[in-house]
Amino acid sequence: MSWKTVKLSECCVSIADGDHLPPPKAESGIPFVTISNINAMNQIDFTNTMFVPQEYYDRLDSKRKAQVGDVLYSVVGSFGIPVYIKENQKFVFQRHIAILRSNGKILPRFLYYTMLSRDFYAKADAAAIGAAQRTLSLTALRNIEIDIPTIEEQNKIVDILSAYDDLIENNKKQIKLMEEAAQRLYKEWFVDLRFPGHENTPIVDGVPKGWRKISLGDIAPIITGKKDANFGTKDGAYPFFTCSQEPIKSPSYSFDTSAIILAGNGDFNVKLYRGKFEAYQRTYVLSPIEEKYLYLLYNAVNENMAVLVKGASGSTIKFLTKGMIENIPLFTPTDELLAQYNNCSEAVQRKMECLKMKIKNATEARDRLLPKLLSGELME
Repeated sequence: MSWKTVKLSECCVSIADGDHLPPPKAESGIPFVTISNINAMNQIDFTNTMFVPQEYYDRLDSKRKAQVGDVLYSVVGSFGIPVYIKENQKFVFQRHIAILRSNGKILPRFLYYTMLSRDFYAKADAAAIGAAQRTLSLTALRNIEIDIPTIEEQNKIVDILSAYDDLIENNKKQIKLMEEAAQRLYKEWFVDLRFPGHENTPIVDGVPKGWRKISLGDIAPIITGKKDANFGTKDGAYPFFTCSQEPIKSPSYSFDTSAIILAGNGDFNVKLYRGKFEAYQRTYVLSPIEEKYLYLLYNAVNENMAVLVKGASGSTIKFLTKGMIENIPLFTPTDELLAQYNNCSEAVQRKMECLKMKIKNATEARDRLLPKLLSGELME
C-alpha cells in the first residue's frame, strides 16, 4: 500500500479558528460554541450554549462557518479533541477551536480519524506551548505531518472505523430516549401530580395526602469536590468528575457513595453515579441521606435545570451557587409510591448501564484498531 507523508496544510483548503473579537450576545439566534461544549465523546453539546445574532454569523468569513465534512479541533486548554461535522447546523465558535476543511487529497472522515489517534495527539502535544494552559497555534497545527494512503485505501479504513462509530451513535440515541422517558415519568408523577392513584388522593394546599413538600437540601447535603483539574491522570483507577460531560481518571478517590454530580459551571451537566470517585472543586456532590431518594433527586435537579441556568451568577463565566441547588423545591411521596417509582427508575437505569457498557466496548475496540489501520498494518 502506498502512503505518503504530508503536512496538514497540504491536504486542507483552510485551517482557521473562531473570530478573535468578543461576539455580541443575544437571547436567541445562532449557538456560540466554546471548548466546554465539546465533550470527550467528540461531539458538540448544544445544551446551554450562549447565542449570537444572525447578522454576526452572516458577516463571518466562510472558512469560519462549519459545514458537513469539516473537522473542529480544540487548541487551547483541553486541547486535542476533534469533532467531525456530519450535519448542517448553523453555529459559531470561539477562537480556542480550530476548523479544518479538506481540499480533496484526504477524505474528511479520514482526517478526523487521523486527528483522533494517539500518534496525532502526541505530535500536537509536542508542538503546543504553555504549562498551565496548553496552546497549539494554527501555524504549529498546519505544520503537523500525517501519513495518508490512496483515496481508495482511505475509504476502506473509514468504512471499518465508521461501523463502530455508527454502533456507538445508535446506542447513545437509545440512552437519550430512555433519559427523556424517565424525565417524563418524573414530571407526570411529581410535577403534574398524575401519579398512580391520584384520582383518589386528596390534595391539601397543593400537596397530596401523605406527601411532603420540601427543599432539596432537606434530603441531600451538598458539598463540592476539592481537587484541581490537573489532579486527573490518564490511567487512574477511579472516575474524576469535572465540569466536562465525560469524567477523566483519578489515582485516588474522596467519595464512596451514591450521588448526583452537578457541574457548577460550563454546561451544568448532571450525572448519577454509585461507587468510588473523585470530584473537581467546582463540581457539586449531592448524596441523599437515604438511598431511596437517589432517583427522585436526580430527576428533580434535571427538571429544574432551566431555572437554575437562568439564575446562574457571573458576567463572563456563569456558575451555580450552593444555595440555588439547596432551595430546589420537590415533593416526597409515600414510601409505597416511592418504592414503585424507584423500581421503574432502576429498570431504566439498568438498561442504560448496559448500553453504556456496549458503547465503552465499541469505543475501545475502535481505538485498538485505529493505530493499526492508520499505520497500514491491517491493510497490507
